[in-house]
Amino acid sequence: MDDDKNRESLPAAPSEPKRVKDFGNQSALAMELPFTLVAAVVFGGLLGYFLDQWMHTRPWLMMVFGGLGFFAGVREVIRRLPAK
Repeated sequence: MDDDKNRESLPAAPSEPKRVKDFGNQSALAMELPFTLVAAVVFGGLLGYFLDQWMHTRPWLMMVFGGLGFFAGVREVIRRLPAK
């Protein structure tokens, strides 16, 4: 009889699957964001490198496009972070 009262007084756990889902989403986001940032910098740097090779302006365009890639990567990371 006491066991029935204890079971009734315990709150149901409908939020448990939501917590697991949130943890999974946060983990996936935490693993994805560094690649997003690095990929933007690498893409910008490579684009600048190839433009430098073509226009014979070493290393200026690589630095400019690498910086733009960094800015775009940081902007994308901030955009993807959940607002609370």
